[in-house]
Amino acid sequence: MHTEFYEKLNYVSGFREKRQILADEVLLNPNLLIELVPLCFLITDSNSSKACWILELFCYKKQEELKPYLDYFCSNIKTLTADSAIRPMAKVCQLLVISHFKKKEIQLTEHQLHQITETCFDWLISDTKVASKCYAIRTLHLLGNQFDWIHSELKIILEKDYANHSAAYKAVSREILKKIK
Repeated sequence: MHTEFYEKLNYVSGFREKRQILADEVLLNPNLLIELVPLCFLITDSNSSKACWILELFCYKKQEELKPYLDYFCSNIKTLTADSAIRPMAKVCQLLVISHFKKKEIQLTEHQLHQITETCFDWLISDTKVASKCYAIRTLHLLGNQFDWIHSELKIILEKDYANHSAAYKAVSREILKKIK
């Protein structure tokens, strides 16, 4: 049996305004996260990617509400396979890491930081879309300020893969390589 919230996901499309309507509902009622977060990782469900879209928009405004779900989130991000789910979750990872290091609104454990690191490297070296890779690069750069080995590994990958990627990937690579040299 599906809830009313789940049924609303059936009508969400890729249009930002449609996604934002449901994200606003979660912003007004954060207890919906108990349903939304697990659905993001239920990869056999047709609404899984849509749930990821909603979670991304939610995290732009109230990521601190995600605190009770951080262990679950960090443990499961590696299970995502659909590009339409990986891109928003790569952005959520970036937002969480920014919040951890810069804003100090969320405190990720060392284990959670390692899980995000591992997943971002996996996305970077696998056949994921360029937007996901760009979010992963930026997230890994931030993580490299905490774990010094990350920058050297990131540099190797960016230099090796530079010629084989799009203009967007190259632009982010140049930006990050300047920062870590």
